[in-house]
Amino acid sequence: MHNWQWLAGPLVLLAAGLVPGAARGELPADWDQMTPAQRGYYYLTEKPYVTVDFDEQTFDSLWKFWPEPLRAKAEAAGPAERRRMAFERYGLTSRPGYEPLPDGPLPKPLQYVVDQRGNWTMNCFACHGGQVRGEVVPGLPNSNYAMQTLTEDVLAAKLELSKAPSRNELALPFIPMGSTHGTTNAVMFGVILLSQRDADLNVNRSKGLPKLTHHDMDAPPWWHFRKRDFIYIDGFVEKGHRALMQFALIPSNGPEKFRQWEQEFRDIAAYLESLEPPRYPWPVDQQLAGRGEALFNDHCGECHGTYGQREAYPGLMVDIEDLGTDPVRLQSMSGLDRKQYATSWFAHYGEKKTHDSPTGYVAPPLDGVWASAPYLHNGSVPTLWHLLHPSERPAVWKRSYAGYDREKVGLEVESWSKLPAEVTDKQQRRTYFDTTGFGKSAAGHTFPDRLSEDEKRAVLEYLKTL
Repeated sequence: MHNWQWLAGPLVLLAAGLVPGAARGELPADWDQMTPAQRGYYYLTEKPYVTVDFDEQTFDSLWKFWPEPLRAKAEAAGPAERRRMAFERYGLTSRPGYEPLPDGPLPKPLQYVVDQRGNWTMNCFACHGGQVRGEVVPGLPNSNYAMQTLTEDVLAAKLELSKAPSRNELALPFIPMGSTHGTTNAVMFGVILLSQRDADLNVNRSKGLPKLTHHDMDAPPWWHFRKRDFIYIDGFVEKGHRALMQFALIPSNGPEKFRQWEQEFRDIAAYLESLEPPRYPWPVDQQLAGRGEALFNDHCGECHGTYGQREAYPGLMVDIEDLGTDPVRLQSMSGLDRKQYATSWFAHYGEKKTHDSPTGYVAPPLDGVWASAPYLHNGSVPTLWHLLHPSERPAVWKRSYAGYDREKVGLEVESWSKLPAEVTDKQQRRTYFDTTGFGKSAAGHTFPDRLSEDEKRAVLEYLKTL
């Protein structure tokens, strides 16, 4: 825990956005025939709600600042291969349906709005648009996203190209963006941005910054939005379209913009409500899964809900003492932070319910759980097998870019008892998940220890079917 109030001046400056926003393109010809969900996807991928992060020239220059031998490999490659390498390094993907053509345009990332002038602006898919076994799935947590490394490389490229830094690069000395690829400091981003507003969302530069507990979070799957009445792992906020707008709180976006955008975010909420989890693509032992379903309903359904013909989701908060998982996320927001949201325009000035004093974490739905590794709220457990075997969870692990472990059901990883001694470079360290780090513990959720090994195997098979 640190007191960062002395940073109020610099942070207001960096958040103000020194680069003008990208212009919105023309609406599609079939706009009037589009459903609200289709319009929501359009807004997410084509309309920038914050200021520009960088331009195409900057992005295509990033390889010059990569470590060897990656830089030499990029130098010898053509533009299409360089972009593929850049997407892999930073955890970006092309958009669904993109098919590379000889001499065709380079792919646009799902995670950024790219306008006709080549300006790139981060969108919500940066954290909520990932891939599993190489297939792009909008709404899937982006477990490869390397926000901190991308921002560092962009700053180096902009300095070389004599371009002005934007909000993320200016924030680097003060706000960590993610100490492990696939996780970000998103909770503190929200706390900082709202702390500089009054209830009507007017900027109030006289307010000091709150105390900040920087920690990393794993994004939830967006298809959970449909089932949940309250969002976030601590169930703090009642679901609604306004709750989705918080991360657009840069000071250049005043209250009038949020009111102007409200209908657009209703459509974005409709898009989230429309999402379905991906189906497990390989054969399932149906007899074993049937045994697992009965065991799951007896041992897990009370918290995580039931599925199939008996589908129900309780949205149950489990006390941290019973759960035993890392408590940093629960403790990171003060009562004042929560009250500031609860009394603001986002919560309809108190008409929407909020939980001011959560006692633990809400057990999430498990639809599509086979695809949404890693697990626990901080992303510390790489596979469902490890989740079911608490004593076997690796202390340090590193995933492959797109590999999938069908046996353990989750990420394909290497593991170690501690961080290898040769890993000293800060960017290289972020490719490893070290569970000894602050807020990164893989402990807790030991409920599966009540099951025998055969019962765990049956439950694991059943989880593939959700």
